[in-house]
Amino acid sequence: MPDATDDTISTVMNHLAFLLLALGISPAHAIVYSFPDCVNGPLKSNTVCDTTKDPATRARAVVSLFTVEELMANTVNLSPGVARLGLPNYEWWSEALHGVAKSRGVSFASSGNFSSATSFPQPIILGATFDDPLVKSVATIISTEARAFNNFGRAGLDLWTPNINPFKDPRWGRGQETPGEDPYHVSQYVLNLIDGLQGGIDPKPYFKVAADCKHFAAYDLEKWGGVTRTSFDAKVSLQDLSEYYLPPFQSCVRDAKVASVMCSYNSVNGIPSCANSYLLQTILRDYWGFSDDRWVTSDCDAVNNIFNTHHYSPTYPEAVANALKAGTDVDCGTTYSLYLPNAFNQSLITREDLEKALVRQYTSLVRLGYFDPADAQPYRQLAWSDVNTPDAQALAHRVAVEGIVLLKNDGLLPLRTNLKKLALIGPWGNATTLMQGNYFGTAPFLVSPVQGANEAGFEVTFVPGLSTVQDTSAAGFPAAIEAAQLADVVIYAGGLDEVVEREGTDRTTLVWPGIQLDLLAKLQDVGKPLIVVQFGGGQADSSALKQSDKVNAIIWAGYPGQSGGTALFDIISGKTSPSGRLPITQYPAEYADQVAMTDMTVQPRDTNPGRTYKWYQGVPVYEFGRGLHFTTFSVSWAQAPPTQYETTQLVSVAPQGPLDLATFDMFDIIVQNTGEVTSDYVALLFLNGTAGPAPYPNKQLISYSRVHQIEAGSTGNARLPVTLGSLARADTDGNFWIHSGSYQLNIDTGPVLLTHQFTIAGPSVQITHWPQGSSVVPNEA
Repeated sequence: MPDATDDTISTVMNHLAFLLLALGISPAHAIVYSFPDCVNGPLKSNTVCDTTKDPATRARAVVSLFTVEELMANTVNLSPGVARLGLPNYEWWSEALHGVAKSRGVSFASSGNFSSATSFPQPIILGATFDDPLVKSVATIISTEARAFNNFGRAGLDLWTPNINPFKDPRWGRGQETPGEDPYHVSQYVLNLIDGLQGGIDPKPYFKVAADCKHFAAYDLEKWGGVTRTSFDAKVSLQDLSEYYLPPFQSCVRDAKVASVMCSYNSVNGIPSCANSYLLQTILRDYWGFSDDRWVTSDCDAVNNIFNTHHYSPTYPEAVANALKAGTDVDCGTTYSLYLPNAFNQSLITREDLEKALVRQYTSLVRLGYFDPADAQPYRQLAWSDVNTPDAQALAHRVAVEGIVLLKNDGLLPLRTNLKKLALIGPWGNATTLMQGNYFGTAPFLVSPVQGANEAGFEVTFVPGLSTVQDTSAAGFPAAIEAAQLADVVIYAGGLDEVVEREGTDRTTLVWPGIQLDLLAKLQDVGKPLIVVQFGGGQADSSALKQSDKVNAIIWAGYPGQSGGTALFDIISGKTSPSGRLPITQYPAEYADQVAMTDMTVQPRDTNPGRTYKWYQGVPVYEFGRGLHFTTFSVSWAQAPPTQYETTQLVSVAPQGPLDLATFDMFDIIVQNTGEVTSDYVALLFLNGTAGPAPYPNKQLISYSRVHQIEAGSTGNARLPVTLGSLARADTDGNFWIHSGSYQLNIDTGPVLLTHQFTIAGPSVQITHWPQGSSVVPNEA
């Protein structure tokens, strides 16, 4: 708990925040959180302060006291509260994508307590670990630190994370925020992440924090080809919606019981997401059971876009009415507060509509312990001593080590001990803040590649060669070449960065930016051993580097966080064996010319070569799941799997609950380290076959597991559960079916280490019934 000095500062700053509100000045950077006083305040006799009542009853009791004007004022992210009731202002917009992050609702001190928070690698690297328990551990630390910040008035109780839109198009600027392209993988990631963030699956009595799954739905375009996210209409078939775009949201909402969802900027089939009752009511609440103790926020200014850029509603009052009645409870922006009064006066909305939104908000706050005594809540005891602990630092380092992917190695790595003199060249060589990617906070420290090399005991000469990844001046080439000539080994650190891929900016090409490949060609001519480290969330076409025998190794390092430099040289030096797997496909550059970003179809057709490893008809440069080690493995079945299953039996023995979650089978494998280096191993279980209607997927990931630290000559065990849902395919109406026919299981990607063939007999069986909407596009559209 805060000491007396902190309490005094908090009180003064909170009064300042209210003064700013009274003057009409946004206190975004002065917001200090406090809790309602249920002992001596105006609400002490109200049911909202009665801990024996259920959360919804408590919320309704306080919301019923609001005037209509107060209801409308509190529908925006910077909620002013109700001073006469003792309800303080509250900022709903706090960020924590890979650590407590700077945002409207989060403030870092300039020094001392709460001046930093653990900065984990970006989700794309966490996804590359394929380590679900690790995902939960990261989320647990993030929520602990966020709670500590909140207890001292520096962050909200709800965090607008995670981004779980599958990374479908490699040009998307925000792909770095996601764990990858595969919907099954993203679904398992989010299940574990929400578990860690919220303190359990639908925990009682308190949420640790309220997480938010975004962006709902079919959002993966920023600005491309003259089309912007705020006006884009995503034309999506029911098949693609249910099979590709929405499984992560189903996992988040139905299975992980997330507290909130963010509706996206784009329209889906002609209706803006934040005014789309098919998405927000039919699917979200009716189909997935998103109950009234949970709320929907708009992306920031997305309610404004309903009128201003989508031109869906003819006036602003109609736009806010459409959004509110569709199920958008919080407007990130000011459109609600500005235009709901007009909508109310025009009878477009009612007090009941307003109360529904506010009850959802305050029910969530009740579940967060907002009105309850601090001494009865363990989360209210968290403080600065719980931030950036040694365990948190170790975990951030571990994520980077597990997630960095070795794509190519001719035997140079790990470096021999006599190779000590390094030329570190490239615009990422001395990167610090850039290691964090976007949506970051103030890290306690940032280890650059050059610092990581020095700390690993190498003699390092750093020459950037290029000032940025987009630099087109070769003025720095001579110094870089001279450094390379004097070195034992050359390491190039470049790739993508926050200039070429970020929120608001998509790439138009998959070619390495600027003249980086020109510099790499010059470095290859030097003739020294050459390691290329590609940073960035997306992938650039590395065909020339892959094919060149003068490039000895290629490493993908993403945005590896506060300990990124240390982790990178742990691998280069051989202190740790690499074991990450590529969570996205690296396409050849021609892919960008073959399909428009605005094309939302996933399966191949005349104007689309197919998206993701599951449907792409070309030859990838590096495929999804690629990842080399410093050792070798063999894999065998712990016991031989069945060769035949019966559809009706699979369904008849399934337990109560959603059929897609019912177990198909459990596959146990034995992993033997047949090499000489201790290493983790990620077991990826893929399925392919010719069951059901054509076209057939190339393969699909149906289970995975990470086995830790298998010593040379030893074995480890992996359990690979497979559900009916991961085995099933969607029809054109979005319904999932188990089809009879022939199938094959494959462990790993080229080379496949283990296979098994089986058949499913009997009639095809429908296991889900997707809700049909009035505004859909056919699958071939």
